[in-house]
Amino acid sequence: MNRNRKRVGAESCKGVSARSRGLAGAAIMVSLLACAIGAGCSERTYTPTRTSDRTSNTEATGNTEAASHSAATSDSAANPTEQRGASTVTNVTNGSSPTPPSPATPTPANFKPGTEQALFGAGCFWGVEHIYRTQIPGVLDAVSGYAGGRTRNPTYQDVCSGSTGHVEVVLVTFDPAKTNYDAIVDAFFRMHDPTQVNRQGPDIGEQYRSVIYYYTPEQRTIAEAVKARRQPRHSKPIATTVEPAPEFYKAEEYHQKYYIRKGTLPYCHTLRED
Repeated sequence: MNRNRKRVGAESCKGVSARSRGLAGAAIMVSLLACAIGAGCSERTYTPTRTSDRTSNTEATGNTEAASHSAATSDSAANPTEQRGASTVTNVTNGSSPTPPSPATPTPANFKPGTEQALFGAGCFWGVEHIYRTQIPGVLDAVSGYAGGRTRNPTYQDVCSGSTGHVEVVLVTFDPAKTNYDAIVDAFFRMHDPTQVNRQGPDIGEQYRSVIYYYTPEQRTIAEAVKARRQPRHSKPIATTVEPAPEFYKAEEYHQKYYIRKGTLPYCHTLRED
């Protein structure tokens, strides 16, 4: 990832911010002023809540991955019904009530015999899922989703709004005969910058915060130990929090295996050797 890029608010690859609406509003005022003085203006329709409108901004910055994220959100809006786990959720923007939530809640009943699970938030779930799927030995599955918020069965648009408190997370299933929780947590710290607060690289917002959700007291102890072990490698304090695992909601299908389907690589996640 090119860390020299500066992208905040609407310039973030995901999410809709007040700044984006403010800039768009300012653009409208300039356009109206141009009309008033005879400079002419074109007909435009401004919809502040349309995430897809951000595509034009990302083109200006040359960030193709951000444009891809906006396109993914636009695809979601064009298809109001998304498949999420075992339930079908109706997009709230069409005025219909969603079906009762049926999230892939990580409880022992959901585990495959002989496997263990871990839940992490480390920025955009696309990159986190991809690295766990393709680069970490012993990992059997990785699923992108949402956790830790104040509402049930959130949609991607809900989370991007910043109003629900959810975190983009990845549920990792691994084979304890081939790896262990310590190694899984260590990989978590090596694939992102855990010193950043409520952001990861160009992605800014509470949904991108660094967090380890634990399922057992043993996982908590290991997570805290790995965090302490990794701290000397950073000049700033590690901001990662270690919290009890909340309910997990599988994200929409167009988020799953994103980089595998697109044939591209993560824009702000890479697995360091240290």
